Amino acid sequence: MPDLSVAIVAGLHADARRATVARLLSDVPGSVVLHHDLATAAAGTVVRTIRDADGILSAGETPLVDDCACCALREDLVPELRRLAAAGQVRLAVVELWDSVEPKAMAEVITSGGLTVTGVITAVDPALLLPYLGNGDDLAATGLAAAATDRRTVADTFARQLEYAPVLAVLDSEEADDEDRELLGQLHPMARQVPIAQGDLAGSVRPGHGDLARAALAGFDVEAAAAAQHPACALLPVDADAYGVTTLVWHRCRPFHSERLYAALEDLTCAAARSRGRFWLADKPDSLLHWDAAGGALCVESAGPWLASLPDAAWELVPPVRRAAAALDWHPEHGDCCQHLVFTSPGLDRDGLELLLESCLLTDTEYAAGRAAWKRLPSAFDAFLET
Repeated sequence: MPDLSVAIVAGLHADARRATVARLLSDVPGSVVLHHDLATAAAGTVVRTIRDADGILSAGETPLVDDCACCALREDLVPELRRLAAAGQVRLAVVELWDSVEPKAMAEVITSGGLTVTGVITAVDPALLLPYLGNGDDLAATGLAAAATDRRTVADTFARQLEYAPVLAVLDSEEADDEDRELLGQLHPMARQVPIAQGDLAGSVRPGHGDLARAALAGFDVEAAAAAQHPACALLPVDADAYGVTTLVWHRCRPFHSERLYAALEDLTCAAARSRGRFWLADKPDSLLHWDAAGGALCVESAGPWLASLPDAAWELVPPVRRAAAALDWHPEHGDCCQHLVFTSPGLDRDGLELLLESCLLTDTEYAAGRAAWKRLPSAFDAFLET
C-alpha cells in the first residue's frame, strides 16, 4: 500500500477549524479532507464526505455502531483512508474531526490501522478560549454529545483537544486581545502556533503559506503524545505572569490531609480557568491521583501507584519516560510521591491560592507521625475514586 500522510484537525471552534482545513487544501496539492458529521447521529446515521479544494468528491452514510457515533467513525474512517492510500493519488488526507471528537482517540485508531499520522492540529479562536474553558455545560445540553452515554462537558473536552495537539492553528480574530493570546500561550507553552487568517474561511486563501502544511507533514509520535498527557509524566505548563494572566506551579513533597483538601475543593476548582496535575493523599500514600479541572468542575481519578511504592522488579515494566519523570521529582524519603499542580487563569490570586493549598497539607505533627498513622486518617475521596 503506498504511503499516505494523514493529518488530524480538531477543535470545538468550528470557524477556526474550517479555516484551517481550507488553508491545508490550498497549500498542499493533492490533498483531500474527510469529515464525519455526527449531527445526524440521532437519526441513526453518520454522514461522511470527502472533498478537495474544488468541492465534494464523494458522500455517504454509515450506520451507528452500538448507538455510538464515535464508534461508527472509527469503523468507517480507517477503511476510507486505506482506500485512498491504495489509490495512490492523494498526498495528504486531512481528517477534520467533528466538533467534540477528541484527537487522541482518533490518532490512536488511525495508527493502529497501519496508517501514518504526520500531524495533529487543534484550531483555536483566542477570543473564544476563556468562554469555552469556563463552560461547564454537558455536551448533550449543547447538542455536541458523540453518544447517548457521553457525559463530557464543553470545558473538559476543549481542554483535552487543546493540550494534546503539538500544533495550534490560531485564528486571527479581531475580538481577541493580548490577554486571550497570553492565556493560550500559558495553557500550552510547548505548542507551535500557526496563524490562520479570517480570509481562509472565506475561501480567499493564497498558495505559498507553507507553515501549516509543514506542520501537517512534520511527523507525529502517538506514544510520546499519550505520555505527555499521562498525569505521572505530563508536560505541564510553567510559572508565568503577563498581560493579567498567571500560571502557578505548586510543588510540595508532603501529602494532603484528605478532609481538609476535600473541604477546599470548591474554592480550588473555581480559583482558575484551568488546573491539572498529580497529587498525594496521606490516607492513600501509594496512589498517584490525577487532578483535572475546567469549567468549574473537577475530575479526580487514580492513575495507578507511585513508582516509589512498586517493588524493584516492577520497574523494568515501567516505560522509560515514566522513570525519567519520576527521577525529576525524586525525594530521598518519599521517592516520586509529591504534589505537582498547575493553575492557569486571568486574575489568578496567586498568594491566596498558595495559602489555601498549604493549609490542606499535613501539619508538622501529623507528618511526623509517619505513614502508618497517615493511613488511619479519615478518607474523604472514596466517592470520587469509585465513580
